[in-house]
Amino acid sequence: MALIKRSLSLHAHRTSLALELEFWQVVDDCVEAENRSLAGLIAEIDDSRDPDDPLSSAVRVWALNRVKGNRP
Repeated sequence: MALIKRSLSLHAHRTSLALELEFWQVVDDCVEAENRSLAGLIAEIDDSRDPDDPLSSAVRVWALNRVKGNRP
């Protein structure tokens, strides 16, 4: 599966995040449903993750929990 990279500002600095399309779809659905920004959602996930875990992994786990109905 190909990774799709998006750039965003996170805590006042530019970064990029690469995820598979299926994970981006879950993230995009949440952003739209909750009328929030992508950067705001990713910052929230970033703030709650273990600093030793990669951000991309934290977003994937967040998306999986969201799909399973375990909304953080």
